[in-house]
Amino acid sequence: MADLCESCWYFSYDEESGEEFCDLQLDEDEYAKLLSSPEKNKTCKYFRPDTGEYGIVRKQN
Repeated sequence: MADLCESCWYFSYDEESGEEFCDLQLDEDEYAKLLSSPEKNKTCKYFRPDTGEYGIVRKQN
């Protein structure tokens, strides 16, 4: 699933700490449900492909 995370819209990198993390804004209940899910090794239901800087422009054309 790590490869999937690297191509996700919510994947972020913090230059100061050198850590990579998911920047998806979840409340405590949603986050706990995501972590305790038996399907956590499967595809993330919040996955959104990162289309890059020009993704929105492509949709407009």
